[in-house]
Amino acid sequence: MENYLNLEKLSNDLKNLFQNQNQNESYFDFEIICEQNQISFKAHKSILSSRSQYFKSLFKSKMKEYQENKMILKDVSSSILFPILNYFYSGKIEINLENAIQILIFSSKYLIDELIQISSNFIKNNLQIETIVDVLKLSEAMNFNQLLNSSYQFISDNFNKFIKTSFFLELEENHLNSILSNDLIPANEFELFQKIMKWGKHKLNINQKKLEKEEKKQLQIQISNIIDKIRFIDFSKQELENILKQDLIPNEISQKLIQFQKLENENDEKELKQFIQKENQNLNSLIFKPRIKLNSSEIIKDKEHIKKIQEWINDDEFFYKMKKGFSGKKDRFNSQKWHNKCDDKGKTLVIIKTKNNCIFGGFTSVGWTTDKSKWSKENRNNSNGWIPDSNAFIFSLRNDKGDRKPEKLPIKKDSKEHAIYYNYSSCGPTFGEGSNGGCDISLNFNLQNGCTNAGNYYKLPKGLKFNSKESRGYLAGSHDKWVVEELETYFL
Repeated sequence: MENYLNLEKLSNDLKNLFQNQNQNESYFDFEIICEQNQISFKAHKSILSSRSQYFKSLFKSKMKEYQENKMILKDVSSSILFPILNYFYSGKIEINLENAIQILIFSSKYLIDELIQISSNFIKNNLQIETIVDVLKLSEAMNFNQLLNSSYQFISDNFNKFIKTSFFLELEENHLNSILSNDLIPANEFELFQKIMKWGKHKLNINQKKLEKEEKKQLQIQISNIIDKIRFIDFSKQELENILKQDLIPNEISQKLIQFQKLENENDEKELKQFIQKENQNLNSLIFKPRIKLNSSEIIKDKEHIKKIQEWINDDEFFYKMKKGFSGKKDRFNSQKWHNKCDDKGKTLVIIKTKNNCIFGGFTSVGWTTDKSKWSKENRNNSNGWIPDSNAFIFSLRNDKGDRKPEKLPIKKDSKEHAIYYNYSSCGPTFGEGSNGGCDISLNFNLQNGCTNAGNYYKLPKGLKFNSKESRGYLAGSHDKWVVEELETYFL
């Protein structure tokens, strides 16, 4: 006994049956009419009920449409209905940027589970700035949480482009609130504040630049539920002074900003810190909580990686205030250029991505300094030398195969004198010492080549043996055959 399967022919035969309705009119027992353009399609009740739970329930209940053998649809055009009915028969459908949202809407209303999955996946994989606001509204209304989360992530990843478009002004208040609550959006807070003012005016249909007293009051009410998501702590002193003069911020927040400004001008760091800590206890207000500066990273896109770095550094004041001070792509791959920008900065975070997709780096609480009094005693009379740091660590976020968990490798207790190495002319960021198998991390003068040998001065994960093939390739996939794609350095 043999079983034969020819789904392609079955699909084509059923498609031809549906598409050649005029020739097979007597075979059909149901008609669907599009009220928008009065175009109708013939179908079979058995096909409709087998492909849609909505039609199955409709026919089972023997309602008016079942009795009259026809149905009028007011909410769909023939250009959308035809491919869906064709899919019912053939199992094939072409979804594109023009019809995906309407197919998803129709499929959701008429309970076509397969098409809901197909169309929502297409939209998720083809999100665009021009339609993202519509997708947000739809995914929330239809409880498509996965699509909703993907939409928010898309906006975060494309925030600086999105905020410059008119589509930003069409956001609903709750969507804007969620977006602004995200610590990872790469926002210039002062520019974002100006955009929020523009959004509020748009919602109120206020066109003029200079506002009267009543219009200012209306604008304050309009933005009252979102303005506390602006991170005013990231404003410069001049920017904060300018916006307070405009008298556009609700009074409750304005008074807090004036108090913050007063303490900042008095240089009372202890009082200012206590004030910020107290205000940040209010979880609904984010005005004194800085955004995470790693949001500007071209290397780290995974939220879990960002959380790991925050956990490892264990210094929120540094973590939230640090800024990207060097980018190899932007500032050119050259060790002297790196030193010119990154020396004498104190706490420093280095992140490296190689062309084989490894992501690793290191942190020093001292930094690469020209102050030789901070060097190890053995090197203070030399032009190059090691710098002690008992808090330094190196880390791996991603290996070349992407199959290993992030790992922190702290400095060994007896190695802190040689935590990092300073060489202005020949080396970029270097962790560990070059003897006994090579530095744990070292970048050459061109910042695109170097070597790794984890475990020399920094602790290896359990199970790995120092100077083995595995330890030498633990960070970058190999000891010295890797090439840097991007190098980022962060400090205060």
